[in-house]
Amino acid sequence: MSYMSHKIQLGDPLILPCGAVLPNRLCKSAMTEGLADERNSATSRHAALYKAWADGGIGLSITGNVMVDRRYLERPGNIAIEGPQSDSQRGALSAMAEAGQSDGGHIWMQISHAGRQSPKSVATEPVAPSAIGEVALPGGLFAKPRALTSDEIQDVIIRFAHTAGIAKACGFTGVQIHSAHGYLLSEFLNPLINQREDEWGGSLENRARLLLEVIAAVRAEVGSEFPIGVKLNSSDFQKGGFTLDDCIAVVGMLEAAGVDLVEISGGNYEQPALLGIEGLEPVYKDEAAVKASTKAREAYFLNYAAAIRVNTSIPLMVTGGFRTRGAMLDALNDDNIQMIGLARPLCVEPDLPEALIEGEIDQLTSYENQLSIGPGWFGPGSSNATMRAMNGFAVMAFFYRNIIRMADGLPTRRSMNLLAAFIKHQMTDADDAKKLQR
Repeated sequence: MSYMSHKIQLGDPLILPCGAVLPNRLCKSAMTEGLADERNSATSRHAALYKAWADGGIGLSITGNVMVDRRYLERPGNIAIEGPQSDSQRGALSAMAEAGQSDGGHIWMQISHAGRQSPKSVATEPVAPSAIGEVALPGGLFAKPRALTSDEIQDVIIRFAHTAGIAKACGFTGVQIHSAHGYLLSEFLNPLINQREDEWGGSLENRARLLLEVIAAVRAEVGSEFPIGVKLNSSDFQKGGFTLDDCIAVVGMLEAAGVDLVEISGGNYEQPALLGIEGLEPVYKDEAAVKASTKAREAYFLNYAAAIRVNTSIPLMVTGGFRTRGAMLDALNDDNIQMIGLARPLCVEPDLPEALIEGEIDQLTSYENQLSIGPGWFGPGSSNATMRAMNGFAVMAFFYRNIIRMADGLPTRRSMNLLAAFIKHQMTDADDAKKLQR
């Protein structure tokens, strides 16, 4: 399949392998919303939020984590879909799906299992491929996990398929299976975390087995014409972890499995390249050259995606760091990337897609480069790793607070007290955890 027959523009449609057509090349990548109620059900605030993004002209919106198991949330305010509770929230989910298509775009539900990255406020004993120690993150956010049993792994597969079926029934136009950022499916791929000696561990083929069986079960549930995407790490950026070579091999497996779109990302909470906290450290010789050339590029994972492209014809999307229209067009035409993922800028300016497509703007604001808890030792360039991490999470809180403002029908803010935003975000999550009805 060739995507290079003409000069691709941001407003050009994309025909996916399943036959679905995305109206343009811009995607609102997944960002956790934290807007669910005490039963982890969708609310009217989700519909308001996704209408704001849809009205901005985005071709594809991918929701934040929709969890397949309420016991293991990514954060207390997640939507979770499981069992009888699925029926009670169909109305709110349908309204969310309809709102996300208000301007003709698609909305895909991102379906996920947090694995060992479920916070202590939710899971005092999270689950993982193996009982490997708790996630090494300042503040002790996560507890030590236990290993899933074989029966529980089969249950995970069933849950992903069930959630995908609900997504389709409620009007979502596709699903994205989250297999990145250190969540459960990503953990199975990572040999540092997956030390199983059964059919789910060991070789890359075994470590990829859960992801592939989830895809097969989801495809059986939703049919051949419903888009299935996968979010996949290009690398975990950890010595001995999931590598670029592993990623290239897995993408080949995904193409054979009939996946329609792969979003390339990277990192996890122990090496959070996705947060912009640490540099992308090469962990083996083949990544050193990729890292060196990446420094000169806007998009964090673009060169990793270009290396992956050489070995596959599957449609690829890159998210993270795009801030100029020119870089987006170069990625589409020079790097043979099919979709451009945007996230943080859309939390402040939801109408950016239309302006980018029409050529009305060429430069996006890099809000994260303008935000800091304080100067010097307190800032993002601090010599203290804990302070650098706090700045990274405080910057995230700025965007989260703006997501809430959009959901509540309020205008976004281009600046705010970053420390106050961080504290408010932490308090909101703590309050949501206390309110959870189990």
